Amino acid sequence: MSKYTSFPDPMEDPNPFQDPAVTQHSSNAGYATLDLYNPFDNNAAPPPPYEATSPSAPSVPAQTPPSSKTTTPTEPRNYGSYNSQTAVNATTAELLKKQEELEQKAKELERRERELESHALGAGASRQNNWPPLPSFCPVGPCFYQDISVDISQRFQRTVTIMYYFWMFSTCTLLFNLVSSLANFAVDVHGGIGLGLAILWALLFTPCSFVCWYRPVYKAFRTDSSFNFFAFFFVFFAQVAVDVIMTIGIPGWGFSGWIVSLATLKTSVPVGAIMMINAICFTAQTAMGVVMLKKVHSLYRQTDASFQKAQAEFATGVMSNQAVRQAAANAATGAFTAPR
Repeated sequence: MSKYTSFPDPMEDPNPFQDPAVTQHSSNAGYATLDLYNPFDNNAAPPPPYEATSPSAPSVPAQTPPSSKTTTPTEPRNYGSYNSQTAVNATTAELLKKQEELEQKAKELERRERELESHALGAGASRQNNWPPLPSFCPVGPCFYQDISVDISQRFQRTVTIMYYFWMFSTCTLLFNLVSSLANFAVDVHGGIGLGLAILWALLFTPCSFVCWYRPVYKAFRTDSSFNFFAFFFVFFAQVAVDVIMTIGIPGWGFSGWIVSLATLKTSVPVGAIMMINAICFTAQTAMGVVMLKKVHSLYRQTDASFQKAQAEFATGVMSNQAVRQAAANAATGAFTAPR
């Protein structure tokens, strides 16, 4: 092992040209070198071909499998149809959700801007009434101002809009009840009392329902008024009770409910069918009234309204009325100046 691990004497100066690899390469006569080839010699033969001393198999560069494809930076990569489609759907849903949120914020900002513009008229100025939308040639003008998108917060706009449509549906049902009572009177002369009461109910319930329960719920959500909330609950509960009576259809009460409709069906099938449609409308009105009563009550519990605030609002409203204050002052003056 010593001959493989022995080192030359450091004083020796080895000759690099005496290396066996170099001497073997130079001793090959068939190898073409610059010393053996003169390009300017016309009589010289062409240089001999190159012959390697130890021929080896040529290295073949690794070829890319035909199945793999090199993509360029600008070429879209295919990560799989299912995963890519799922990612695209998720991104689209997220963008749509963000767009919807931005649209809601834009509507809210627009509503607040319009509200500020309306309040910028001044403390003594009032907004012009726009309901009911009567034509200009009508001698009677609108009685109320109503704009749900301006007055009502976006959180409660849907509920107030449904209540408005519910009032319209109740009005249409009463008008259809008038038509069905008229048809019943055409086949039964004893139905005159029901026809008269149907006319009375249509003329009475239509404006009273708007003033007594729709306007209170509108003002309750507009100003977060506890008094208007309690007024709505009291009147609307009575409205639901009347709807139940309408659905039953007691004979002689002017309501085309189930009892009157089934009784008329034995006399006249067409008239009975019309009255049954009216009974179905009364049933839907009652069910929708119960649902909306629970809906408004759940929203009321989420606000700061309370019975104590309702009492305070009532006292403040009564004392701020000019007529009430004048009557109270007159009564106090009369009691003070009365002879004893």
